[in-house]
Amino acid sequence: MCGILAVLGCSDDSQAKRVRVLELSRRLKHRGPDWSGLHQHGDCYLAHQRLAIVDPASGDQPLFNEDKSVAVTVNGEIYNHEELRKKLVNHKFRTGSDCDVIAHLYEEYGEDFVDMLDGIFSFVLLDTRDNSYIVARDAIGVASLYIGWGLDGSVWISSEMKGLNDDCEHFECFPPGHLYSSKTGGFRRWYNPLWFSEAIPSVPYDPLVLRRAFENAVIKRLMTDVPFGVLLSGGLDSSLVASITARYLAGTKTAKHWGSQLHSFCVGLENSPDLKAAREVADYLGTVHHEFHFTVQDGIDAIEDVIYHIETYDVTTIRASTPMFLMSRKIKSLGVKMVISGEGSDEIFGGYLYFHKAPNKDEFHHETCRKIKALHQYDCLRANKATSAWGLEARVPFLDKQFINVAMSIDPESKMIKRDEGRIEKWILRRAFDDEEDPYLPKHILYRQKEQFSDGVGYSWIDGLKAHADQHVTNKMMRNASNIFPHNTPMTKEAYYYRMIFERFFPQNSARLTVPGGATVACSTAKAVEWDAAWKNNLDPSGRAALGVHLSAYNAETPLSNMPSQVIDNIPRMIEVPGVAIQS
Repeated sequence: MCGILAVLGCSDDSQAKRVRVLELSRRLKHRGPDWSGLHQHGDCYLAHQRLAIVDPASGDQPLFNEDKSVAVTVNGEIYNHEELRKKLVNHKFRTGSDCDVIAHLYEEYGEDFVDMLDGIFSFVLLDTRDNSYIVARDAIGVASLYIGWGLDGSVWISSEMKGLNDDCEHFECFPPGHLYSSKTGGFRRWYNPLWFSEAIPSVPYDPLVLRRAFENAVIKRLMTDVPFGVLLSGGLDSSLVASITARYLAGTKTAKHWGSQLHSFCVGLENSPDLKAAREVADYLGTVHHEFHFTVQDGIDAIEDVIYHIETYDVTTIRASTPMFLMSRKIKSLGVKMVISGEGSDEIFGGYLYFHKAPNKDEFHHETCRKIKALHQYDCLRANKATSAWGLEARVPFLDKQFINVAMSIDPESKMIKRDEGRIEKWILRRAFDDEEDPYLPKHILYRQKEQFSDGVGYSWIDGLKAHADQHVTNKMMRNASNIFPHNTPMTKEAYYYRMIFERFFPQNSARLTVPGGATVACSTAKAVEWDAAWKNNLDPSGRAALGVHLSAYNAETPLSNMPSQVIDNIPRMIEVPGVAIQS
């Protein structure tokens, strides 16, 4: 993912302002180490740090239309750019970049072209003919983006908070699926799918339709002119991504340039059984598998860097980002610039442990909608920033617009977890790829149950973080936590420890407001906590807090022999962060 920074209408076209914009743009250089560009028109500045994935030779930014009256700085990938070029027959393109279509689409369709883009993106488009501009972010918020306002009336846009936090009076996350126009001075939502209203869908489940939709989502993400691979932890989501990629890679343009041998990557604590699972899937698919190890101390040593790069103090996100951050550095050192990952499946199909307690299909569906809408603050933020910290791009086919439309139109009754019928979480996804004649995965991998990431990544990892925080946060500090941090008051020493680090890097009130809060159990929304009365007294983002579902529930001191057999038989055993597999 690239880094973009724009300062618009700052009433200052001095050399000093240009130098300041360049200085701030360099804070994003990790996102785009391949090229730096800056375009100035009066008191508007468009800066760009490029990670070259498509057309590395000529796709440097900012990008322009024919007469350079329209300039664009963009972070993202437009998967349907070849189809869009065919609609722009009267236009001449300066580069082969997939993002080159944006300026020309604007010329043809005005501000209403954004929904035509199939991909992940955040961009700023400046029309110098009337000095107007638009800013847009992709449907789900895979590409990170922030907006801020200066005291001089300027509007600031940055891929990361660190690009604008020191110069804006107020700033916030740019909402996914929205467009900001200088002509109206406000936001409007351009992404309006049927599921967004949370009305209960009724389309019957068709496994082949779901399978084809996901295969298409993976195939379109094979668009690259540089070496790539897949993140593989041995869990369902990443294994399906790897299987489809391996199956279809041979016939692509990418294979002609880089060969049809797929590379896969996994990181974990040494001797983890989950590393063994990833190795097993890699052997089955015939990938060139790269296995990286790290220690709990390695992770603890990286925490400050992780918080600086991912820009949050959310406990689960930090726990999950750290192994991914360490793995991304290793992957980039091998010359790989893009990976395909499995984020989003749990939100779409109700794969988290607490969905076992959904009281009915209506509540199940409403919760999946809420989870998808919040992804930009959690898993998308992690996948984007933990990888881009090292100049690596992560692509997420489960969050493909067309695939989400298909998956979210299915009657949620089919997604419900029904233990007595043998339907475990994400059953409809598993069933869609259960092909006896041409298997995608071994049966035991396809039907392997899951565990909350923070737990699947290893209890020793989480327990090590808690022990480390306990050494740095005293009981006296916790007693005064509500006075020191009145907003999103940390309730644990681990949360307090992360908050101290975050506030050191980002001390502004606007910064702390970008991080969500509220009650949660096993990564649920606050609304879903109401599903089980016992959860209200056991709030924790870990899956072990899902009492009655998880084998290692925090209050489960009862011997295994005394637990109900139906609980033991249906306990989800592994939850996946793509490419991360650590002993539990």
